[in-house]
Amino acid sequence: MFMKYIKKYPVIFMALILGVVLGINVQIYINKHYPNINESKISQIFKLTTAYYFEDVDTTKLVESAINGMFNNLDPHTTYLPVEDEKYSEETFKGEFDGIGVEFQIINDTITVISPISGGPSQKAGIEAGDKIVIIEGVNAVGLTNKDVIEKLRGASGTSVNFTIYRSTTKNQYPFTILRDKIPLNSVDVSLLYNEDIAYINLSRFSETSTMEILKALAKLKIDGMEKIVLDLRNNPGGILSEAVSISDLFLDDNKLIVYTKGRITEFDDEYFADNLNGYEDYPLIVLINSGSASASEIVSGAIQDWDRGLIVGETSFGKGLVQRPFLLSDGSAVRITVSKYFTPSGRAIQRDYSNGKNEYYLTVHSNPDSNKVDSTKLEFRTKGNRLVYGGGGITPDISVKYDDLTNYSIELTRNNVYYQFVRKYLDNNKPALQKKYTNLKIFISGFNLIKQKENFIKFASDNNVKFNKEEFEKDQEYIFQRLKAYIARELWGNDGWYEVMLKVDKQFQTAVQLFETELIDNKVKLENDRK
Repeated sequence: MFMKYIKKYPVIFMALILGVVLGINVQIYINKHYPNINESKISQIFKLTTAYYFEDVDTTKLVESAINGMFNNLDPHTTYLPVEDEKYSEETFKGEFDGIGVEFQIINDTITVISPISGGPSQKAGIEAGDKIVIIEGVNAVGLTNKDVIEKLRGASGTSVNFTIYRSTTKNQYPFTILRDKIPLNSVDVSLLYNEDIAYINLSRFSETSTMEILKALAKLKIDGMEKIVLDLRNNPGGILSEAVSISDLFLDDNKLIVYTKGRITEFDDEYFADNLNGYEDYPLIVLINSGSASASEIVSGAIQDWDRGLIVGETSFGKGLVQRPFLLSDGSAVRITVSKYFTPSGRAIQRDYSNGKNEYYLTVHSNPDSNKVDSTKLEFRTKGNRLVYGGGGITPDISVKYDDLTNYSIELTRNNVYYQFVRKYLDNNKPALQKKYTNLKIFISGFNLIKQKENFIKFASDNNVKFNKEEFEKDQEYIFQRLKAYIARELWGNDGWYEVMLKVDKQFQTAVQLFETELIDNKVKLENDRK
């Protein structure tokens, strides 16, 4: 009977046999490539929860909570990025966004322009620092949150936004219609010549444009008389690995190893070498770091230190030595999964311990009062010049210098935004007179101070929740008035003004200036003799 059925329906029978064989092979493939049932279990739980939970379920939040729960058991840098966070992250790395181009703060519920971004549409339209945006698209803008402001002012290039500003210096309101455009997010915050021969470059992130920005800055500073270089990587959280490599390459020669990566999957293992001669390999160099210097910042400072190319000054860096690979998901969100570790040329792993969880991992480095002290658990390594360096917990500087030891009074001034609010009020009444009297930054730096405003400042701070402490005020008085002066300089001359003033009370930078007159000069002479 069975054979008769086969003869009568041979095609159907062969299809059944083929289906069974294919089914077995598919199951073998699945078992081979997905050797557990956890993926199926997650899917089942999701379906059961959405079908039977006693209230309506926000499925998006449920899925995101599940993802975050999974990643909580991995390293601190394997993360999930919702769609909006992924978009912002991409903007940061690409070095641009679409908008009107202003930096702002919300002061007393009012949007206050800190600075129009150089070359952006707001600057071209005549928006000034200190302008207050009071109406957006015909609606009162007082009381908006930062998120509200960003949503209303950002938008696609070519679209327009209407808003009204109040300008304190004229006591008038002015309507503006501004066409949005691409706004550059510069990674070089400032580049200037200090004491006529020391190039100071502050790099705030490693984005797609960072190397080109530094090259442009160095070329100009070289023409202006640069003889030494300070690269400031303090509070630089990192960014694109290839940019860290190319920036290191600016200062290293002879095919020197910059960094290498190793992981469980060999396709993510790699080595990166210096290969371009850029003309900056022989300049005396100091790199400034602190506990906010992470990832790509540690690649650069680690390579410079291991090759004895320059000195590292400041505080121990963050200790983030894990490499993430981004994977875009179908809805526009993304995951960044750690695929390998990176190592400095001497073999140091910079990643510090994270076994006690994310909270302790992120808090400990910033709250540790002895962050300059070498941890006894760190592994010892030797630079190419046989100097002792340490691995397993960030980059330990060659010269340890705390940024400052500010009193609680000064900390509260910053926390309550007293400096800027006081300066804003002062400039509203005095800006035209200052511009007339101080025609350039050099005259301003040598001739201006706010010491006559001492009593007014103390009262203003007290009115803004900072109780006066005579002992602490007197200890920090120089710093306090220098910071006030820096805010005014920034208003009048941009970031150059801020840094020119603040560098004079920056202990770490001033240590670098002193070192140029001692160790680095000797290092350069030795380097030149070795090449003869």
